[in-house]
Amino acid sequence: MFLIAGPCAIESRDIVFQTAETLKNVCGELNLPLYFKSSFDKANRTSLSERGVGIEEGLRILQEVKEQFDLPILTDVHESWQCQPVAEVADVLQIPAFLSRQTDLLQAAARTGRIVNIKKGQFMAPWDLRGAVAKVREATPQDIPNNIWLTERGNSFGYGRLVVDMTNLVAMRELGCPVIFDATHSVQQPSSQAGITGGNREMVPYLMRAAIAVGIDGLFLEVHPNPDEAISDAANQVRLADIKQILLQAVRLQQTMETLV
Repeated sequence: MFLIAGPCAIESRDIVFQTAETLKNVCGELNLPLYFKSSFDKANRTSLSERGVGIEEGLRILQEVKEQFDLPILTDVHESWQCQPVAEVADVLQIPAFLSRQTDLLQAAARTGRIVNIKKGQFMAPWDLRGAVAKVREATPQDIPNNIWLTERGNSFGYGRLVVDMTNLVAMRELGCPVIFDATHSVQQPSSQAGITGGNREMVPYLMRAAIAVGIDGLFLEVHPNPDEAISDAANQVRLADIKQILLQAVRLQQTMETLV
C-alpha cells in the first residue's frame, strides 16, 4: 500500500514544506511509500473564493519539494493545456472527480506518459469508470503500460452529503487498475455551510480502516498543519499532528489483512 498525502491547496511554501517534511519522516519510519499531493489551483470550488498560488508558483514549489525531499509528486489538472507543463514536474496527473468524464482532459493527461489518477465522480457508479479508463488507454503512448489509477471518494446522497459504498472498491478493481481510497474527501459535506463545503474529519480513520479491510492499493489523505484555517477542505483535512497515529493504524491493519489472505 502506498500513501498520497499533502495539503489540499498550495497556500504557501512554508505550509507545504512543513507538511512534506513531517510526512517524509513518518512514512520513512513506517516504510510506507509516499506521493506528495497538493493543488496549485482549486478551480472547482463551490463559490468564488481563494484558489491557491496558481500554476507557475505552484509548480515551482512542487519542484522544490521533489528535489529537497526526494518525493514523487501528484497534482490536479483542470484544463488540457495544463497537462504538459504539469507533467514536467509531477509524476502523477490527477483528474478531479467533477472532470472524470472529460475526454480532452483525460487524453491530454494520458499523452504525457505520466500516471493518470482518475477520481471517480460523486455522480458515477464504479462501472462507469470503464469509459474513462478506455479514453486514457487509447491516448497513452504504446511504450507506457499500466499508467492508470482509480480513486474512490464517495457518492452524492441527496444534498450536502456523501456516502461510501465499500463494494465500489471491489467493482473498480475489476477494471484492472490500482485502486485508491480517498478517506478525507469521502467525509465532505458539499456546500453544507452557506456555499462552503463542510465535513467531518473525525470519521476519516473509520472509513480508512474499512477500505483497507476490503482491500486497496493506495490511501489518499489531505493533511494540513492547521486545517481549520485552510483555504479549502478545512473541515475534512487531517491535522498534521495526528497523521502518525492514523498511519500507524493503517499500516498495522494492512499487515494484518495480508496475513489473512
